[in-house]
Amino acid sequence: MEKRWKMALITVGVTAALAGGLLFRTKEKWVVRFTNGASIGQGAAPEFTPDAKYDVGPYRSFTPELAEGDGKSEVQSFCATCHSTRYITMQTPLAGATWDAEVNKMMKVYGAPVPEAAVKKITAYLQAHYAPENRKE
Repeated sequence: MEKRWKMALITVGVTAALAGGLLFRTKEKWVVRFTNGASIGQGAAPEFTPDAKYDVGPYRSFTPELAEGDGKSEVQSFCATCHSTRYITMQTPLAGATWDAEVNKMMKVYGAPVPEAAVKKITAYLQAHYAPENRKE
């Protein structure tokens, strides 16, 4: 009995495979195929006129300004050497201890060359302007 089921399953599988192959073969005749990519025609290049303006201007940077305060210049000097100050402004407000940990991580893990005096100013600045209780937009 088990042998009959296996034979029936094999027969159904082979029949399905053959039917699928035939269906694909007949469908393939209707599909237009491009064998050479160069055979696809392209339109002529547009003519440039001498009086037209083709300059689009400088690329705009939408980085928000840092909040004014003591330590802003240190943040711009030391933090922006490795990453944009946008990392600070787009960050969700962080607690003071988290900012302290972030600054220490930048120095110890990523090797940011920041003097100890600047670390204190940077941390105080970030805690004063980018913490949840005093975030200035």
